Amino acid sequence: MKLIYVDNDIIIAVKPPRVLSTDEPGGMPELVRDALGDKNADVRTVHRLDRVVGGLMILARGGENASVLSRQVQNGFFCKQYLAVVHGETDDSGDMTDLLYRDKARKMTFVTDTPAKGVQEARLSYETLGRTDEMSLVKIQLHTGRTHQIRCQFASRGFPLVGERKYSTLEDGCEIALWSYSLSFEHPKTGERMDFSLTPPAEYPWSKFNIV
Repeated sequence: MKLIYVDNDIIIAVKPPRVLSTDEPGGMPELVRDALGDKNADVRTVHRLDRVVGGLMILARGGENASVLSRQVQNGFFCKQYLAVVHGETDDSGDMTDLLYRDKARKMTFVTDTPAKGVQEARLSYETLGRTDEMSLVKIQLHTGRTHQIRCQFASRGFPLVGERKYSTLEDGCEIALWSYSLSFEHPKTGERMDFSLTPPAEYPWSKFNIV
């Protein structure tokens, strides 16, 4: 478990793909406690990443700090950006707004045109950073935080993520190319604006692009 930043109130860690964000055996809080060398440390999840997604994640130390950061998530003061590699050639930049329905039985999210119970608006914007071999590298700013939002919205437009297994029929033979790239928030104690960023590992398909 790689820890990027640690103080008495927060921890910035790098979540490996296929590790759960939640506090259960093998989940991020447990792994962070192991890295701290304190199995009784009060480490709490503030936001979640899909199990298959890797990258930066903030965890709070103690309930009060977790509450402050959770309010920032709800109020839009907590900003997350992702990097993704998708199949196809995306526009230079764009916005996506959809109504999403979560099918809990199938554990999948779908775009719908019909407002109904459980249907939520999903919004994101993106910028294309590079293109090669019929793939595009995009930087994504989430404006809402729906389950599988990025994966569903891009796939619904014919741009499934490379390595996608739920929303694509393509066989890429790699982990999903979706990475939690940057976090920006106010420190729960000092109020200082804090910014962290980390590029994905130099593996396919990331290695096809010059990521700075």
